[in-house]
This record gives sequence, structure tokens and C-alpha cells, in this order.
Amino acid sequence: MEGDNVYLPHVMKIEKVIRETQNIKTFHFNFKDESQKSKFSFKSGQFAEYSIFGEGEATFCVSSSPTRMDYLEFSVMKAGKVTAAIHELQEGDEIGFRGPYGNWFPLELLEGKNLVFVGGGIGLAPLRSLIWNVLDNRDTYEDVTILYGARSPADLSFKYDLEEWEKDDAVNMYTTVDNGDDDWTGRVGLIPPVLEEIGPTPENTVAITCGPPIMIKFTLMSLEKLGFTNDQILTTLEMKMKCGIGKCGRCNIGNIYVCKDGPVFTNAQIQNFLSNEF
Repeated sequence: MEGDNVYLPHVMKIEKVIRETQNIKTFHFNFKDESQKSKFSFKSGQFAEYSIFGEGEATFCVSSSPTRMDYLEFSVMKAGKVTAAIHELQEGDEIGFRGPYGNWFPLELLEGKNLVFVGGGIGLAPLRSLIWNVLDNRDTYEDVTILYGARSPADLSFKYDLEEWEKDDAVNMYTTVDNGDDDWTGRVGLIPPVLEEIGPTPENTVAITCGPPIMIKFTLMSLEKLGFTNDQILTTLEMKMKCGIGKCGRCNIGNIYVCKDGPVFTNAQIQNFLSNEF
């Protein structure tokens, strides 16, 4: 509403904590004021600001799907002061939440298309919001292929999702690790060469990728080898965002503010504003 303090967060209550890996946790949360729940909506790809009172604030995507609103989710890799504080949260604890911010994955562009999702590590968090959105409206899309990888079996996140997608006859699911262990019987290999081995056709297809920057770099190269154009590739740029509303200037690239103009871009858009900056 007009006149509201844009920096004032909603108070949310943590309902469930899932340890994904040694340094990644997923949190289910809901509005402490239940009257706010029915007023809230978001779209896959949007992000929010999460605050630990007395510690600080950090930016993460909403990793659950708008098709499933019993609770919201976000996932956090422990990497600094605020994320360490978030990792200490238990069920019943409170957290600040403001959002949603940014743009979203363009469903109108994806409808009627073959979809190829390529995720690495915690980069599956924003993708899984869109994946469940797509699967909950399965008749709207053509073939769905999911390629997910991590450094090792112990680094695979969202294993419960991977198991469901593996069992789904409407999904082509591929899971890979850089290095296996004594118990790993699955695929071993880096994501880009595995993608080339799978060989999805670019005809009537959109690829959506998210993960570590080095993974994205080589995944884009592999997609180009397969014949995908920059307009057929979507990704997210989230790492530089801070305030979420275009005030702090931390996420600007030339005249682009990732938090306001993104975080979802086609690779064509990214190449355009990078070339303009340099």
C-alpha cells in the first residue's frame, strides 16, 4: 500500500527445517499473521529479503511453487554472518520477510515448448519453483528434461524432489556428480558434457539454467554447440543483489539493476547489456 515502509518486513514463523547437505538447509515458513497469507502471491523466479533480527538481511529466491501455497520455502548455503544465523533457526523461530521482488520466468514464453532445466548445486532452488509450477500444469508444456548435478553425492540437494522426478514418466531426469563414492551407482561427469551427451534438440525448446557461475559459463557453451540461440536460454543473476528495490546500487550492470530488471534474463539480454557496459 502507498505510504508503507518498503524496508519493513513481515514476521514469518519457521515451520520445518530440512538439512539438504552439510552446508545447505531448506526452510518451510508461513506468515505469523495468518490474515496476510491470503493476500500474498508471487511468481516463479522472484526473490525476497530474509532478515534475522539483530544480525542482518540476505537475498534468496522463493524456492517453492506458486501452485503450492500451504507454505513458502527458501534454501540457504552457509557462507557468512547472516547465513550462519539463518542456519541456527529452529522450528517455531521467527524471521523477517519482505518481497516478492524482481521479475519471473515467463510462462507465456514456455507454454507449448519443450523445456530443458539444467541446475547445479543450490542452483536448483530457483529452478524447482518453476519445475513444480510446470509439472502441476503438465498439459501446458511438451517434453520436460531435468539435468541436475553436484560435486559429490553428499552435495546433492533436494533429493526428495529428485526421487519424485525420477519416478515421473512425464519427466526425463538425469542426475550426475563430478566425483562418485563407494555407494554411488549413478552417472559421473560434469554437467556440460553430460548435457551434450543427452543432446536435447533446440527445435521448439527453451533451456533454463542456474548454478555456480563456472557451471553456467560452460553450460551456455554446450547449449550453443547443440544449436540453442541466446533467445532460447533463460538464467538468473542473483549473487550481487542486496536491497532488492534498486536503491543501494550493488547489483547494477551499466544501466541495468538486477533486482528491478531481473533476476531472470534471456542470455540474449545478458550479452546485450554486458556489451554495452564494456
